[in-house]
Amino acid sequence: MANVDEIKTAIESLPEEEFAQLREWLSEKDWAKWDQQIEKDSELGKLDFLLEEALEEKRTGKLKGL
Repeated sequence: MANVDEIKTAIESLPEEEFAQLREWLSEKDWAKWDQQIEKDSELGKLDFLLEEALEEKRTGKLKGL
């Protein structure tokens, strides 16, 4: 398996179209990992504070519409 420096060198030598494909693939992978982390955090209750903050804002009439 190649190390990071070898991968960087290989990426720099890609034609623009292939670089764009790689960039898109990396972006999709990154968003998928982010979605998984958010889901996991939500299931563990780590985001409950956000719901509580929103409910408190609603109770006090400070909740702003989108």
